[in-house]
Amino acid sequence: MTKPSADKILFTPGPLTTSLSVKEAMLRDLGSRDFEFIQTVRDIRAQLLSIGEVSEETYTAIPMQGSGTFGLEAVLSSCIPPDGKLLVVINGAYGKRIEKIASVLKIDIAVLEYPENELPSLEEIDKTLASDPAITHVEMVSCETTTGIFNPVREVGEICAKHDRLFFVDAMSSFGAVPLNLAECHVDYLVSSANKCIEGVPGFSFAIARKEPFLKTEGFARSLSFDLYGQWKGLESNGQFRFTPPTHTLLAFRQALRELDEEGGVTGRAARYKANYETLVSAMREMGFEEYLQPEIQGYIITSFRYPNHPQFDFEEFYRRLNERDQVIYPGKVSNADCFRIGNIGRIDTSHVKTLIGAIREVMTEMKIDLPLTAAPSR
Repeated sequence: MTKPSADKILFTPGPLTTSLSVKEAMLRDLGSRDFEFIQTVRDIRAQLLSIGEVSEETYTAIPMQGSGTFGLEAVLSSCIPPDGKLLVVINGAYGKRIEKIASVLKIDIAVLEYPENELPSLEEIDKTLASDPAITHVEMVSCETTTGIFNPVREVGEICAKHDRLFFVDAMSSFGAVPLNLAECHVDYLVSSANKCIEGVPGFSFAIARKEPFLKTEGFARSLSFDLYGQWKGLESNGQFRFTPPTHTLLAFRQALRELDEEGGVTGRAARYKANYETLVSAMREMGFEEYLQPEIQGYIITSFRYPNHPQFDFEEFYRRLNERDQVIYPGKVSNADCFRIGNIGRIDTSHVKTLIGAIREVMTEMKIDLPLTAAPSR
């Protein structure tokens, strides 16, 4: 595996630890109209379709400047018609963010909200689409980074197809490491970003759109900058972004895609992340930590752990002491429990996870918290 540089190791949902070679790819300047840059963008677009297991005949990939949230807003603001209605399926903070974006855009919305530690109800989604013909689009997060839960993309896609509705997937924390055939799962729009499982650096997001509905969206845009159709039209006509592209980030992403391919593609990367997850969870359980989610719905991207029930535990101190050891974890985002999160993604492997585990043991000892905390939870 290509080695990371000597930075702190990021056990976060992104930005992530990246390889030295990905960073080095940015150590050059390239004009936005340069032939090499235009070819770079063309190659990236084609490779994104390959990761989604679809072809240029039926899908198109559109990079957009900005973070993943910018990409989500581009789809919502550009691909839902003025009289459209969006059903948002929520079981975490990032589903709520979609609801917020749609609300600001004054898009008509319906919401099905579930506890953060439960999967959405397929039966309820089915009934909602059957009873509300005004709904034109359905949105769901694939890996809800609030907890790490894996939502049922294929099953919801089948329900959307059954009712002839368009399906929009926020695959921010899963694309590139969780196998997904967009066509087979009836995904019409997918958004992810450069700095997640493909292990690039922040600077742009991308949408993958099924052409048949997407090419009918001209004129829907509620914003100039977020006009996804306008961005696609520019890329198709001259290979260029409409506005200044993140050239260095795109060069880094091209290198990250090469390294994804060298690792064995999505399945190879998934295997490494799964090994990280299994190593982490086994050791954390041994120390007495408990996951927020039940194992059968927990994904291998990021894991939420409950705070120990111990008077000496203080997350801010725990976080600071780990950070001083160059181990960076992430605060929790669960609304009904005190949790912290540890990511299994980025340019890390089981050796890095074992180093983190060693650091956690040291920190808990320094904080005068005996291990194991309690008997390991039964599974």
